[in-house]
Amino acid sequence: MIILIAAVAENNALGKDNQLVWHLPNDFKRFKTLTSGHYIIMGRKTFESFPKPLPNRTHIIITRQKNYKHEGCFIASSLEKAIEMAPKNEDVFIIGGGEIYKQSIEIADKIEVTKVHATFEADTYFPDIDLDKWKLVLEEHHKKDDKHNFDFTFQTYLKR
Repeated sequence: MIILIAAVAENNALGKDNQLVWHLPNDFKRFKTLTSGHYIIMGRKTFESFPKPLPNRTHIIITRQKNYKHEGCFIASSLEKAIEMAPKNEDVFIIGGGEIYKQSIEIADKIEVTKVHATFEADTYFPDIDLDKWKLVLEEHHKKDDKHNFDFTFQTYLKR
């Protein structure tokens, strides 16, 4: 199964200057729980926004840079090649950025979204989720608290 996973603001904002524009510890925990032990596919800029490769995950980095290398990571020149590198019988998570989400939303089977209930100025956006093509199957609401500056909702969509 190909799964898109993202934290997305009400205006579909993902981030600015290659960084998230919010900090939600429970979103990070959910991301870790869902992706641990799996292949994760991302663009080079998304990968480079991490201080180091994420533990207990197999990284596939998409880049047009011919000589790009990073120890312990697979490198692909396109989304199609990245997907071919991942095992066919396992869940594969696409974790960003905006351009990779746009390229993959039509071929994905599932979308895991943390909807941040605010709008933000951003330079990267998640594509619209077309409800004619996607069915919301799970919602879990969370109120802001001392660790979370915004209300947020975990949402799971399956392709219709």
